[in-house]
Amino acid sequence: MSVLRLGYVHVRVTDLEQAKRHYGYTMGLYPTYEEPGRMFYKGWDEWDHHSVVLEEGGVGLVKLGYKVSSADDLDGYEKRAEQFGCTVSRMSAGDNPEVSDGVRVVLPNTQTLELYHDMTVIGTEVGTHNPECFPRHLVGVGAPRIDHALITADDPAATERFFTDVLDFFVTERVRTSLDDDAETIASWITTGNSAHDIAVLKGPEGKLHHFAFELKDWNEILRAGDLFAMDDVPIDVGPTRHGITRGTTIYFFDPAGNRNEVFAGGYVAMRDRPCITWTPEQLAKGIFYHARELNDRFTSVLT
Repeated sequence: MSVLRLGYVHVRVTDLEQAKRHYGYTMGLYPTYEEPGRMFYKGWDEWDHHSVVLEEGGVGLVKLGYKVSSADDLDGYEKRAEQFGCTVSRMSAGDNPEVSDGVRVVLPNTQTLELYHDMTVIGTEVGTHNPECFPRHLVGVGAPRIDHALITADDPAATERFFTDVLDFFVTERVRTSLDDDAETIASWITTGNSAHDIAVLKGPEGKLHHFAFELKDWNEILRAGDLFAMDDVPIDVGPTRHGITRGTTIYFFDPAGNRNEVFAGGYVAMRDRPCITWTPEQLAKGIFYHARELNDRFTSVLT
């Protein structure tokens, strides 16, 4: 029984046409399906039907979808989530276009998470038979895939426990009020595989999205993305710079609705037996932005 990865991020946008230009033209995602008020995209190196869903009518996160290894896993995760105290329901195949049946869970921070075992495979843009390294005609940033999301919670430790106790994720890094055993958790970076994080949780208002991120290959691609954001008048929040936490390189920026995005490259290889890294509040600015070691008010206060 295992959770494979973050499968999709479903967000609201105020103007679908503006959002389509941002995610399709600037970020270079591939459109896979459209219905009234909703648009579905994937990155060029993603094989499942979609990884980003845009829904017109507001801002913020609708839900996160995580893919599990088999249909048999759903019963186990459903029971664990109920025992944890979460509100749990079943979803049917087709509730989400091209997505299998699954389990819908209301997280301790009030956000919705969906577990599913299958999605229609449409393949990567380079295929699986003697593939090229990348598509010849990438558009814009040409993001290959989604990487992670950061959500907020009044009690980050409770949401962390859900991911570790129910879904068998493990914590790679934490910010805590001190090094004492009874210290409060301010933020957690949590993963199910070898990436530095699949999900992060930050202390803040219940049910808010801080950002969701797209993976890029390296620092050069981060800089190129920054140039494209300048060309397309994309509002940049912070960067290009490096994180102390995760060690990844980054730019934070906003879509036309005000949802914060990130392009992220690098980071260490996570292992289940790797000791968790702990940060304390007086060094948080270094952890978030390793070079400048300063946090701007917008970064800590703008949520959707």
